[in-house]
Formats: sequence, C-alpha cells, structure tokens
Amino acid sequence: MSSPSPSLSPSVVASFPAVGGGQFLFAAAPGAEAGFAGRLLTYRVGVEADISGISVEDFAAAAAAVYADPRGWTATGQWRLRRAGAGERYDFTLYLATPATRDRLCDSAYDRYTSCRKENNVVINVARWVRGVPDYGGDLASYRQYVINHETGHRLGRGHELCPGPGRPAPVMQQQTLGMHGCLPNPWPIVDGRPYAGRSGQYDDPTPKDP
Repeated sequence: MSSPSPSLSPSVVASFPAVGGGQFLFAAAPGAEAGFAGRLLTYRVGVEADISGISVEDFAAAAAAVYADPRGWTATGQWRLRRAGAGERYDFTLYLATPATRDRLCDSAYDRYTSCRKENNVVINVARWVRGVPDYGGDLASYRQYVINHETGHRLGRGHELCPGPGRPAPVMQQQTLGMHGCLPNPWPIVDGRPYAGRSGQYDDPTPKDP
C-alpha cells in the first residue's frame, strides 16, 4: 500500500468537543476532477468550526487524494468526482463533524461513535478520524481512507457487505469500524486491479462508546 500523503498524516494533533455548535467552514476552491468515465458528481467539503487542528483545506485534500486513488471508486469507470467551488451546485457534502453533530446530520438515534451517510450528507465522525478504532488491525491513515470510501460508497448506492472468508481482505462496504469477522483491513473498492466486493448483508455488531 502506498504511503499516505501529508494531508492524511495521523501525527497532527487535533481536538474537538463531543457536542459541537453545528457551524461549518467549507472549502472555497474547486478541485480537480477524479475519474475517467461515468457519472459526474460534485461535492463540497465542510469541517465543523469547533474542531481545531484540522483545517478544511487539509481535510479536503485528504478526501481528494482518496477519490483520485487508482484503487478508489473513480477507478471503476462508473463515477467521476469533483469538489465544487464556492457558489457552485453540488450533489453531496462530505462533512467532518463532532460526534453529536454526526447524529443530527444523519437524523440518527444516539450513536456518536460511527460515521454515517444520510441522503446527500456523507458524514465522517471526527472522533474516528482522530482515534480510529481499536480492533481495526491497520494504521490510522488506512482507516481514514476506509471511512471516506465506505461512507461515500453509500452515497453511490452501495449497501453493506459481509466478509468473504477468514484471512481475505474485507470489502470496503463491510462495517470495518464495528468488526472484522476474520477479514483483513482494506480501505479500497478495487483490490489487485479488480473491483472487490462481498455478499450483501451486515453483522449485528454492537456500537461501542468512546471513553
């Protein structure tokens, strides 16, 4: 796996409250189009104002690197993705949000642990972005790639998938945040140059709580 770009570096110190004010800073500059064929979706990127140590520009750059990766969704030929500039129309918003705002954006019952997608809200929980999860088995940079690809995959119409067998890579649409079920961590929808998926379904894993 390639080394993470500086914008994905886990060494940056960040802080955030459990309950944010719900105000966001949005990336103003448009981004390059990722992908070579398929439907074009535009997106905007927002970071909740209560989060310190992670700028909206850095988070937008991290997302752009994931979206442009040759193992990502835009390499399937089904999708192209481009970050919209200020005032442009957009198809969805990628948020980095505090745990309580994550629940509000996804119209969710109390969770505050996982990331989520609700309609055109693709929401990354900053607690997971900063801390990862204890039993993932991969490094934090890989987990960040995974969580962007997993939640964006829901916006692209993909549902949850199951581990195809012990020791095999987990499908990116497996809920790797909650459990690996014998699979190895994998942040990408393309593995060894080919689209990679498991059977449709999800496990009845409990949602942990942050300490």
